[in-house]
Amino acid sequence: MLIAIWEVLVQLAPWLLLGTVIAAVLHVALPRDLVSRQFRGYWGVVKAVLVGVPMPLCSCGVIPTGLGLKKDGASDGATVGFLISTPQTGVDSILVSASFLGWPFALFKVASAAITGLAGGWWTEAADGTVEATAHQLRADRTESNPMAEMLDHGLEILRSIWRWLLFGVVVSAAIEVMVPDQALVSLGRFGVLGAGVVALLVSLPLYVCATASVPIAAALVGAGMPASAALVFLMAGPATNVATLGAVYRGLGRKPLVIYLTTLIVGSLGLSVLFDWIIGSAAAREALGHVHATSWWETASAVVLSLLLLWFAVDDLRGFLRRRSPKSSIAMSQTLQVDGMTCQNCVRHVEEALWATDGVTGVIVDLEEGSASVAGPAARDRLVEAVQRAGYTPT
Repeated sequence: MLIAIWEVLVQLAPWLLLGTVIAAVLHVALPRDLVSRQFRGYWGVVKAVLVGVPMPLCSCGVIPTGLGLKKDGASDGATVGFLISTPQTGVDSILVSASFLGWPFALFKVASAAITGLAGGWWTEAADGTVEATAHQLRADRTESNPMAEMLDHGLEILRSIWRWLLFGVVVSAAIEVMVPDQALVSLGRFGVLGAGVVALLVSLPLYVCATASVPIAAALVGAGMPASAALVFLMAGPATNVATLGAVYRGLGRKPLVIYLTTLIVGSLGLSVLFDWIIGSAAAREALGHVHATSWWETASAVVLSLLLLWFAVDDLRGFLRRRSPKSSIAMSQTLQVDGMTCQNCVRHVEEALWATDGVTGVIVDLEEGSASVAGPAARDRLVEAVQRAGYTPT
């Protein structure tokens, strides 16, 4: 099992790290207001999808960014297009998909994300193209800083935000390779392309899987006999649909955009799986999967670096957990701030770290459900407000 995990890491790490570097460069090089300006109308949907496809954001990260577009004045159509296309792929996911399943599969996956994003966005725009502009600011806005430091911080944040799901994907992939006999899932082919796709859809709809982390799982399933077209459905619907994302779309946009969002992903993933089977077929993905080459030194080095990063993130998260459980953090809270923009535990960690770093803070409790941060100690309230704002959130 450990050998299988290492083999998956060796294949995954170089492309994941390269994609992370590319994403960090884009984050610094692109205009700071590119994501939040002019996303209105049918052409605004196109721009939202073009920006969203290469972004390495999973469901967790795309929620505040996408709903931030809405708050900044983007139309519902542009927001839905962004929310559909962005979590399905990204520069890191593209490279990892090509490494595991070949470039034809990877490029078709990119095209599928763009097509479904455009379809959902245009449909929403046609149903209701009006939007109320507000003065809220996207969390993506950045303060002036050293570009290299900003690139490093952004790259580490990308990996940190997905490390649990990345590790989960690697372990599940290795387990499938070890425990599931070769060609064990060939019987899915008896259901036809649509039937196999429906099975993959039922598995992926409620499941949270990161676009990058889910690739090794899909590759292992293809290796065990699952049709590559069904794996495409898994890789499209899995990252873009889960309970948290659907709930956020409903709260932020309403029932009609949610129905369009979900319908587009279901119909689009199944329809595109049929198109994939007709144009490319599973043979190309299996051939890429079966390609074996000698492990190079840079692949091994990348796997070591990624392993150390995963260990660092795990230890850091454990320290944060123990700090929240310590008697020091359970003393009576003296001040409470409402914090707008928190959508996940990664957001909670950001706010906690910012507040703990503030002079005079002796205890912090951040509640995601209540959207609040309670602080103990003599710290000045304006300092606490500044700390929350530096973390990228809005104290209210």
